[in-house]
Amino acid sequence: MKKCCFVKGKETLKWEQEIIAQANGSVGMTFGRFVEIYFNDLKERLKETTLQGKHWMIDTKITPYFKSLQLNEIKPTDIRKWQNIMTSYRDENGKPYAATYIRTVYNQLTAIFNYAVKYYGLKENPCHKAGGVGKKKAEEMQFWTKKEFNTFIEAVKDNMAVYTIFMTLYYSGIREGELLALTPEDFALEKKALSVNKNYQVVRNREIITSPKTPKSNRVIPIPDKLCECLDLYMGLSYGLKPTDRLFPYRKEFLYKALNKGCKKSGVKKIRIHDIRYSHASLLVELGFSPLLIAERLGHEKVQTTMDTYSHLYPNKQVEVANQLNGLIP
Repeated sequence: MKKCCFVKGKETLKWEQEIIAQANGSVGMTFGRFVEIYFNDLKERLKETTLQGKHWMIDTKITPYFKSLQLNEIKPTDIRKWQNIMTSYRDENGKPYAATYIRTVYNQLTAIFNYAVKYYGLKENPCHKAGGVGKKKAEEMQFWTKKEFNTFIEAVKDNMAVYTIFMTLYYSGIREGELLALTPEDFALEKKALSVNKNYQVVRNREIITSPKTPKSNRVIPIPDKLCECLDLYMGLSYGLKPTDRLFPYRKEFLYKALNKGCKKSGVKKIRIHDIRYSHASLLVELGFSPLLIAERLGHEKVQTTMDTYSHLYPNKQVEVANQLNGLIP
């Protein structure tokens, strides 16, 4: 009985020490407790959807390993052991985590320690000594050529909603959340343009409409005549559609199933929904448009983001430059 009281007393003392450490802005607490403090600070600064994504990633991939360790006693060797666990992981099919995903998770871990250094007096971030892991971007990006898209869209033309959805994605380059948030009043078909000003998300099985991903994501996109005709027909066939109704009242799962079904029927290689955005960008590069114009159309905050993401599409253009210059030399 005395032993139980002693253990309870130790736990109470530890809890009191962590509360005092929090109040004093120090790092004398466990990693798990510090993560709670970290999220309490972030919840008023981030969108609900962004916060939920961070929570899931940290709670499932980081906290289980570091939870009981004292924050100020975590060493670079502990970080490297965690890195090895992430890189050696294999699912039931023997598939590892993508290198880009590992880098994303590692960036979350680094951000937690940076927060501790900046606001709680942690002497240094152990991630900096441990070194990086994973890759910043994928080695190869999947996208459809114009011919592949034409083959796919021909295969789904019997379903007007699916046909209109993928025409809109391919010829506008908008994100899937932006697509699912569109309403009839977002279109000015007489001006041949659509306005992106909101984003659709599902949080804890609750559908919500938020602001777009970044300030630059608020944009007006000129669209081709054929897409205008397609949208006009679709809206005309949508009985009782109000100006503020969601034009495509579906969840993302509907898009994934429609994509898989269309790929199977058409024989076109399977890509992700987000890769259709890459397909739009590759089409613009092929047509010779500048990175600045592409960045504005896609809603990128910086042109450098466009260049970093799509730079591999430009080497062929360098050959064209040389050919053009050849004609100028007497």
